[in-house]
Amino acid sequence: MKLITFDPDITDRLSTHYKDIIRILGEDPEREGLKKSPDRIAKAMQFMLQGYNQDPVAELQSAMFLEEDYKQMVIVKDIDFFSLCEHHILPFFGKVHVAYIPRKYITGLSKIPRVVDIFSRRLQIQERLTLQIKECIQQTLNPLGVMVIIEAQHLCMQMRGVQKQNSLTTTSDFTGSFQQAKTREEFMNLIK
Repeated sequence: MKLITFDPDITDRLSTHYKDIIRILGEDPEREGLKKSPDRIAKAMQFMLQGYNQDPVAELQSAMFLEEDYKQMVIVKDIDFFSLCEHHILPFFGKVHVAYIPRKYITGLSKIPRVVDIFSRRLQIQERLTLQIKECIQQTLNPLGVMVIIEAQHLCMQMRGVQKQNSLTTTSDFTGSFQQAKTREEFMNLIK
């Protein structure tokens, strides 16, 4: 992830709101341990949601190569990600596995994790995140097929609500060649 600079105006506006939230919840935002918390939270939120200011298509296009005649599966697996659930603004995190079969273009391998980061650094749900990564790669590279699998833990399920600490949510989506069971099985075997 690229380093971001924090807009002082946005930081000040967010900080004011977080100070109010701390007060409304019954704490003293002026006590020693909380004095700098509103600014810290404001900067943390800007960092965790920086994906709104980044273009995943431009990221992929910045390293698209036409010359390669490679028609087999390209897999980038175990991509760590962190996101915020849009329902409770609590983290969910885990691993993303991505495969594509080039038709004409390949992209730099680091671009796939960057696409994951851009979409995950937005208020999200896991199902949409899976779909957005798949669609971005499919529309930008126009491969023979794309498959995305996400395995994640959701703190909204672990810290509150149902409180199931060991639950894992898995989502998948695919296009093109991955509609064939044999191709999906090959991908599943290669990511194990």
